[in-house]
Parts: sequence; structure tokens; C-alpha cells
Amino acid sequence: MATLLRMPEPAAGATSAVVSEWPIAENAPYTVNAAIVVIETEKASIEIEAESDGVLLKRLVPAGTEVAVGTPIALLGSPGEQPPDIDALLTDLGVTGAAPNGRAVEGRHETHGADNTPQRVFASPLARRLARQGGLTIDQINGTGPRGRIVRRDVEEALARVNSAAPRTPAATPPPLPAAEPAGYVEVPHSRVRRAIATRLVESKQTTPHFYVRGTARAEQLLAARTQLNRPGSPKISVNDLVIKAVARAHVLIPEMNAMWTPDAVRRFTHVDVAVAVATDTGLVTPVLREVDTMPITAVAETTRRYADSARNGRLRQHELEGGTVTVTNMGMFGTEEFAAIINPPQSSILSVGAARTEPVVDNGAVVPGTTIRFVLSVDHRPIDGTVAARWMAEFLALIENPVRVFA
Repeated sequence: MATLLRMPEPAAGATSAVVSEWPIAENAPYTVNAAIVVIETEKASIEIEAESDGVLLKRLVPAGTEVAVGTPIALLGSPGEQPPDIDALLTDLGVTGAAPNGRAVEGRHETHGADNTPQRVFASPLARRLARQGGLTIDQINGTGPRGRIVRRDVEEALARVNSAAPRTPAATPPPLPAAEPAGYVEVPHSRVRRAIATRLVESKQTTPHFYVRGTARAEQLLAARTQLNRPGSPKISVNDLVIKAVARAHVLIPEMNAMWTPDAVRRFTHVDVAVAVATDTGLVTPVLREVDTMPITAVAETTRRYADSARNGRLRQHELEGGTVTVTNMGMFGTEEFAAIINPPQSSILSVGAARTEPVVDNGAVVPGTTIRFVLSVDHRPIDGTVAARWMAEFLALIENPVRVFA
């Protein structure tokens, strides 16, 4: 029996998402758990999986379309099902305003005819947004899309007409100017991920009272532990994996750090979930490792590697980006000695990890060469006091210098 696939709510409070990819062709069969469609939110690309075997009878919106949550995006059938009249079937299922090619209209607006009978004016979410930004209402625009649907080009043409019709004050003819030099820059349009990062971090700096705790640790024992753990045939452990595990252990030792500010209370957690910053072509994402305090170091390494691969391929799921009280961000691989990061709300802290460096250190009163790593902890002062963060940093540095305690 044919059913409608509707745009899911990818995250609490989300009102829309973009259909970014259709991995399955029309009239093609699929199996349970197969990715039927990939949608894009401000944070990630999400695969929508099939709940059972079936066939994709019709795509109702093309890739690249922003669609409101709950809007039909595809018609699905049982295995082997081939309805003789898909348009009639869509009408029976209540998909009104479908274009002749079967693609559902993503938005609508009501106006009235000469007899005061309500008439629907269909418009895409992008067209409505552009019209609103340009000071136009939808009923001022003629649609040229299927069944009179208003699309982006209609709004742009309407705005161009309005601008050209605006009266202009005559001005004296300016003297001729020399030929303009070619522009010395290239503009790269903002991606959804880049806009989301900008919005979230501006909000963080404006609303979260940051303070910073810095510390430097000897790293010889940490590097030796990594070498011992990386025996032939075992999963490869990185310095960052050991740092993530040390962060979780420090949160167990100083449980006041494993907290988050909410409008009504400070929320403290029983397990330690740690986010890891991953750089991608479209921006930084922070997938979350769950219950790191109980995870073996090999599981930390395997999960971190899998998340990094998924992030760079645009295949992280929404729930993998939610939660956590602390983020680990590491720029040591670029040779960066020290940096301070902005807290990723609603988390309460973020640990910046610098490069392992050989430099003079004092050992038993003598200056000798040693390997050190510098750390900066950015902290939200609302749920966490300075003394708590200082105690946490002391415990964390001790764990880095004595990594056997990480696994205690």
C-alpha cells in the first residue's frame, strides 16, 4: 500500500530542512534501513532510512529544495507495487497542489478573487523569504512555476521592476573615472553549516561569561603510553584519544565540571559525554562520544575515527551532534602552541590542545630538554566557579603526566 514520506523534524524546534540528495531512483526498490533521502540541516546531513522494504514510486520535491517539516517529499510503495495513476493516488492521499510532474508544492498563501473566494497562491519557502526581505507580499508577485507557483526568479524579477520604477533625483554628470581595477577578492556564499557556526558562536560570546584556565604538562609519559598501546594488530590510538579519555576521567574526579546551565537550574550529569571538534570542508562540527568515562580507549579511538570520517563525508546524524558538557579541540597537528576556543553552547567548557613541543624544563633543579603540551580551558562562569575549574585543570594535568591513572 502506497504511503507518503514526510519531511521529519530533524531536531527539536526545527521547522524545515533541505532535501540534499536522493540516493534511490524513482521506481527503484529498496530494503529496510536503506537511505531513501538525505536531508541537510544547519548542523549536518542526515540519512532518512527505510522502515521496511519497498519501492520509491515518486519524488515529490527535487534535490536542493527547502521543505517545511511535515510536508510530503516522496511517495513510497510496497515491494513490487506499481500504481497505474500516481497523480490520482497522490490526490487520494491528500497531496493538494501537486504539480503535473507529481512534485508537491512546499508552501502556499491565500488571497481572494473578484468574488471574494479564497484562492491559493503557492510559493517556495525561499521565494517567501526573499519577498519578505524585499518588502513585497506574495500576492504582489506573479508565479511562473507549475500551477502558478512563485519561485525565486519571480521574486527577483518583481524586485527588479520595483527598483527600476522608483523615482530618481537627477544629479550632475560626474567627471569620467578611470577604468576600475579588477576586484581583488572572491566572495564565497555562506553555507548552512557556516551560518549556523557563526550564529551559535556569536550567541556564545554575547551571552556566556567566559573565563580561561591555562596549564602546561610534561608529555613524555603520555607519548610513551601511546607507543605501548599501539602494538601491532591493535587499533591505532592517538594523543587526542588519550586526551579525550583524560578529560572524562577529570570530570569524574571533579563532578562539578560535568554540568550545564539551564534557565531554571544547573544540570549535573552522571556520565561524561565529550564532543570532539572535527574540521570539514564546510566548517567545524562537534560529534559527541557517549559515556567516555566507561569506554575502553580502543572504543574511544574507533568512535572518534568513525565520527571524523562521517563528518567529512557529510553523513553525521543529528543525534550524534547533540549533548555533551565539554568539547576537545586540538590544533597541535598544525604546530599551534596555544589557543583559546569559544564554548559551544549549551556546553559549559571547551579544552584547547596545543602541539607537543621540545623545550627547556626544570627537572630536580636542573634545566633539561623536555616535551610539553599547553592546554587552555574555556569555562562558562554561570554553572562553574573559578576554583572548580582550577581544581579540574590540576587533576587533568596530573593525568596527562601520569596516564596510567586515566584507566584507574
